[in-house]
Amino acid sequence: MVFSSLTFLCIFLPVVFVAHQLLPVMAAKNALLIVASLVFYAYGEPSLIPLLLASTIVNYVLGLLVRRDDRPSKLWLVVAVVANLAFLGVFKYASMLVTTVNQIAGASIPVPQIALPLGISFYTFQALSYVIDVYRGQVEPQRNYAHVLLYISFFPQLVAGPIVKYHDIDAQIGSRNATSDEIALGLRRFCCGMGKKVLVSNVMGKVADSLFNHAAELSAPGAWVAALAYLMQIYYDFSGYSDMAIGLGHMFGFSFQENFDYPYVSTSIKEFWRRWHISLSTWFKEYVYIPLGGNRKGRLRAGINKSIVFFLCGLWHGAAWTFVVWGLIHGAFSLMEEFVPIRKLPKALGHIYTIFVVTVAFVIFRADNFAQAGLMLRTMFCGWNVTQASMVVLMERLTPLFAATFVAACVLAMPVVPWLKGRFEASGNETVVRGLSYAGSLVLLVLCVVSLSSGTYNPFIYFRF
Repeated sequence: MVFSSLTFLCIFLPVVFVAHQLLPVMAAKNALLIVASLVFYAYGEPSLIPLLLASTIVNYVLGLLVRRDDRPSKLWLVVAVVANLAFLGVFKYASMLVTTVNQIAGASIPVPQIALPLGISFYTFQALSYVIDVYRGQVEPQRNYAHVLLYISFFPQLVAGPIVKYHDIDAQIGSRNATSDEIALGLRRFCCGMGKKVLVSNVMGKVADSLFNHAAELSAPGAWVAALAYLMQIYYDFSGYSDMAIGLGHMFGFSFQENFDYPYVSTSIKEFWRRWHISLSTWFKEYVYIPLGGNRKGRLRAGINKSIVFFLCGLWHGAAWTFVVWGLIHGAFSLMEEFVPIRKLPKALGHIYTIFVVTVAFVIFRADNFAQAGLMLRTMFCGWNVTQASMVVLMERLTPLFAATFVAACVLAMPVVPWLKGRFEASGNETVVRGLSYAGSLVLLVLCVVSLSSGTYNPFIYFRF
């Protein structure tokens, strides 16, 4: 368990930020951030700290071995890949594997009950990034263990991304400077991200969770509302956390990669994956797809490589076959677009097609199991025998707050804000735009604090990945 949001906002973040600003040398700043990150991760779950430290130590040593005497060692690279995947497999996928074997073979192997370490998928991929970058000669082996520890454990993106590749921030760990403009920009980005989570995603999630939990009582309208509510919930949840992490990075002098670029404006599944969870898709491209051969060995091999990537992408999201099917659906449509001229469709039709596929796939992603997913999908497409009881279940949840938030979520999922900003700046009102943006951010922060003070706990969806 990580800090509650109010504890983080009111105590942890201000103390760490002020101390970071006051410390005179970079080594002391890095030491502070390491301690703060470990405290952040250990809050409520101190037993998970040894696993995190073990990962950092093992990968630090392997980073030294994989390019010893300035010669790349494929043997130690293989050891690093196997060690990291084994670590991830034991703690995340052991129960899934045993359960699957029991179901297929009719066996009764005891299912291991292993607690899932928070953020294990994120920090394991970051650790792999470091060792692979060293092997490729993109960065020098880091002899200062503190740098590797800070890279893997840095608290803003430790538990839910974005996935930061080592070659992107290697230089920033040793030398960085957070100017007043960057700090202000980071604080604004952080407030916007929190607003996405607290004021939009939580409202959408409350309705989506309730309707999914009452799946057997729904008719088609209710099932579609549940699917669309979740569509908005997961986007504002994850992009909100990414905004918060990127904002915090700016406040401490780090520049993280953008993770979302208005994915719901996409007109194809290929475009969707250029805009959605960018850090994950680029990680798989750099460290899986291209090493497998990419598209250099013909269309058939490229199709196989893409299928492998989407299978692994689904599996990365969770230890359940529903996630794998979700990934394979995206892979299948991405491959289909190689042969079907989706790009020649009118943009409106391409957009409808993409949102339809994404929404349906997210139903499987959200469902607790295939039975619930099947029930929801049957109801969405065949449940048009609307009954009074099913409408009561739906209308009890369609509050004015939900309706207003949903409309706002749909509008803000399009690049309306950048468009308005560009128009104002073009008219010479850049100072006014900046002032309004900072004032709006403070309003968002106040609204979030008021909402969080109710005591309702709504963890980020990606905390479980």
